[in-house]
Amino acid sequence: MNPSVPAGDAPIPVSLLTGFLGSGKTTLLNHLITQPEMKDTLVIINEFGEIGLDHLLVAHSQEETIVEMSSGCLCCTIRGDLKKTLKDITWRFAEGGRRKFNRVVIETTGLASPAPILHTLMTDAFIAERYRLDGVIVTVDAVNGMSTLDHHEEAVQQAAVADRLLLTKTDLVDAATLAALQARLRTLNPGARQLQPQVGQIAAAELLDAGLFKPGEKMPDVARWLNEEAFAEQARHGHGHHGHHHGHDHHHGHDHGHDHHGHDHEHDVNRHDDHIRAFCFTFDEPIDPVLFDEWLSLLVGFKGPNILRIKGILNLKGEALPTVIHGVQHIFHPTATLPQWPSEDRRSRIVFITRDVERATIERSFDAFMQAQAIEREAREKKAAPSY
Repeated sequence: MNPSVPAGDAPIPVSLLTGFLGSGKTTLLNHLITQPEMKDTLVIINEFGEIGLDHLLVAHSQEETIVEMSSGCLCCTIRGDLKKTLKDITWRFAEGGRRKFNRVVIETTGLASPAPILHTLMTDAFIAERYRLDGVIVTVDAVNGMSTLDHHEEAVQQAAVADRLLLTKTDLVDAATLAALQARLRTLNPGARQLQPQVGQIAAAELLDAGLFKPGEKMPDVARWLNEEAFAEQARHGHGHHGHHHGHDHHHGHDHGHDHHGHDHEHDVNRHDDHIRAFCFTFDEPIDPVLFDEWLSLLVGFKGPNILRIKGILNLKGEALPTVIHGVQHIFHPTATLPQWPSEDRRSRIVFITRDVERATIERSFDAFMQAQAIEREAREKKAAPSY
């Protein structure tokens, strides 16, 4: 066991900061790292991004550069492998056998999907034991946001998996342009909270602790994390419909047969985000854990690359406490059992963000699998029954 990570320590929360080139990540980060809330935070900067931080804050070199800010925030510029960096920092940034940081912010290049980094956090045993994803923070340029989403699928995927969407440069656009972008982002990702930093400035508290677990709080805020009401609200505004099917209610957020932004625009009619679906399933009855695991394994086996993100709270048969699931594409974080139900609501709720996978496809696959298993179970029971 690494002495800098004592047994029983809570996993270190990791915030992923991404956004397309020129969307204001660096300006935002320059302001964040000076705030007292960033004390004991290690910021890992990918030097292959568009530009580094202000040279007065972080000096560039061929080697990794570490600078400690007056706020107590540590900044590390890396050129090497992120996985190796996450493993090394638990002892490199330690004094007297104790870590010098309690939180990590990773600033990524704007040219890629955040999925590979999320996979790293979930799949490596050493890292998964010591770190947990707190949230994905995505900057979106209000001036060029529509065009960027039209022409760059990476930008669409960034927005689709976000927990926080930061609309930058809003002072440079008119109200109609901003409203259109906000509506488009809500359709892409109803569950993400939209924020507007002023000249790149925003309180760190607005961005941190976006995950299920908050430091110092015993009971996780499931409602805030899932934000399932946003999906129902999206459906009520004409982007989907509600249906009851075999005892479970499906809420979903898209109807792609029309212009779902409610306005005329001059952007690419074959937009990348027309491939994105966002919806929430709600199951009234407890779910058989073995069957659910088998069904989910089959689903991600066939559709994994297009299941951008899944998160949910499950009421499993035989379990008194709720189980939390969180996945990105075909990779899932180890499940967690909550200490108690967050409310009287005992329904299972699962949020899906997908690409080219319709709500009805997932719905049918679940129903077909459960029905097939029920028939098989009935056949086994009939075969095992004594004949007279």
